[in-house]
Amino acid sequence: MNSTNAVPTVFDRRAKRRQRDRAAHRADFKQADRLRAEMAYQMSDRVNDIARTFDFGLDLGCSTGNIGECVDDDSVQVMVQADISRGMLDHFGEDCRDSGLRVQIDEEALPWRDNTFDIVTSNLALHWVNDLPGALTQIKNVLVPDGLFIGTIFGGDTLYELRCSLQLAETERRGGFAPRISPFADVRDCGALLQRAGFTLLTVDIDEVTINYPSPFEVMEDLRGMGESNASLRRQTTIGRDTIAAAAAAYQTMYGNEDGSVPATYQVIHMLGWKPCPTQITPARRGSANASIKDMGIDPDALIKNIK
Repeated sequence: MNSTNAVPTVFDRRAKRRQRDRAAHRADFKQADRLRAEMAYQMSDRVNDIARTFDFGLDLGCSTGNIGECVDDDSVQVMVQADISRGMLDHFGEDCRDSGLRVQIDEEALPWRDNTFDIVTSNLALHWVNDLPGALTQIKNVLVPDGLFIGTIFGGDTLYELRCSLQLAETERRGGFAPRISPFADVRDCGALLQRAGFTLLTVDIDEVTINYPSPFEVMEDLRGMGESNASLRRQTTIGRDTIAAAAAAYQTMYGNEDGSVPATYQVIHMLGWKPCPTQITPARRGSANASIKDMGIDPDALIKNIK
């Protein structure tokens, strides 16, 4: 392979699998994983609102089965649930959908043939793949024509409070800082990535969720609890206690609430796209309109003024 075309390795996938395995075995995992559960509920709401039945679906990065629990059987009749972590697959809740189709796979290398699934969902999992454009292309390929992809990933402003506090503390204590929080996608790029992968009828929007914690230490513990610790390949695994204390103090000073708690912001990017199909509805060609809004009694100039 030409080295100029090689995909840079940013994340340590083995480390991410171990982190998720450890998180799944924690007694407080459900509490720590409440954000993923809420996003699964919102995503399933969107799927359930589509006036269509998907016969065969895939939940990619299924965690402990949040999507399968929330999506109606009438919306997705059969669902394969796949995750890189064996621990997650072994710790499904009692109310989760259990079709027996749980598969341990790496999201970077899908094993299914093209045109297999009617719908693919992915909830807060794809921000850990090294080749996001390639992963989206694989997802498009395994969808049948007019199949739906709907997913969420963390956006670039996620945990900006923690990131800034750690950088300030390390710069003060060490004269420089190491990346302590993994890089996330920029919302401006997500639509282009979906289009590049071959999806059509795209929808991309943002949801910002703020969770208040007793202190910055609970923020960091929650990240470990949900399996979202830093998995960058060149991460530094140690950090001095004095640096952590300084970061906590900076966090509290810059972002603390009046009641003593601290906010943690999670930017969630929602993505939706359809695999092209000859019978799919497409936007009209630019300039093909045969009527004017003036014919409807609307003044274009007044409309523009109202918009401004």
